[in-house]
Amino acid sequence: MTYRGRFAPSPTGPLHFGSLVAAVGSYLYARQAGGEWLLRIEDLDSPREVPGSADSIIRTLDTLGFEWTGSILRQSSRRDAYEAATQRLLNNEQAFHCSCTRSELQAAQSSEVRLFDTDELRYPGWCRLGPRAPERKTAVRLFVTRGETAVTDLLQGRFTVDVSAEVGDFVIRRRDGLHAYQLAVVIDDAFQGITAVVRGADLLHSTPRQVILHRMLNLVVPDYAHLPVVTDANGIKLSKSAGAAAIDIDRPTGEVWRALEFLQQAPPPELRRAGLATLWEWAIKHWQPKRLNGQRQATIRVGREDGLI
Repeated sequence: MTYRGRFAPSPTGPLHFGSLVAAVGSYLYARQAGGEWLLRIEDLDSPREVPGSADSIIRTLDTLGFEWTGSILRQSSRRDAYEAATQRLLNNEQAFHCSCTRSELQAAQSSEVRLFDTDELRYPGWCRLGPRAPERKTAVRLFVTRGETAVTDLLQGRFTVDVSAEVGDFVIRRRDGLHAYQLAVVIDDAFQGITAVVRGADLLHSTPRQVILHRMLNLVVPDYAHLPVVTDANGIKLSKSAGAAAIDIDRPTGEVWRALEFLQQAPPPELRRAGLATLWEWAIKHWQPKRLNGQRQATIRVGREDGLI
């Protein structure tokens, strides 16, 4: 089976260094395997979308020398597929309507320690037998049974999570009618025939939920590899919401070289001044992901030569 990887950024701002690291890692996995690398724009959450950022991300990736297979898939064109999956789960009594509000869930939270350090609210199952407030707009949640879900990550190793205990029945369609990331990404990965999902370790906690959805919908579960997340000097993840600066497209070779260095590939210093094609050729040939085994985050050092990230 042909290796098929993908990079799936959200158009909530320009491409920054943290996203570039994920793109480089997924690209090198695919290219070294002689496989395909697809580009998907996850523009499903329209309230968070920044106008023009999708085109900006695409231009940046093109300038940095990425070559993707086929046309670019946009999630905004796939809403019918997500709704069909939602109705299938409802019809099979694998999902249910929920009228609970975020404030109600916040009031019900405990201070128990979780496996993953996230701010997600655990759902206590209040609407499993029917919406408590049927007059309200409802979300759709997946029925999550008790028991552990095992994931064997190519970089992080094997881990198990009891999703029922960690987050409970999770949302697959929001109260505003938009489908949730967890559902959309599973449907699209299956639709595109993705065999390996390579992304940042900040999404590691989402993987067990996606595995559950794959199995409920009788879809093939892809391999997973979670790369270390880029953090600043204060240990805060670089993100668009935190104002991470855009990639400098005026020096594409330097940006790709810097991403390779972050990924512990030890690119020769002289390649920083070589042509972009030469750097990519070296990177594909010498890609050694095992150097990242078990690493979930790392801090990027910024010098005067690099400027601000």
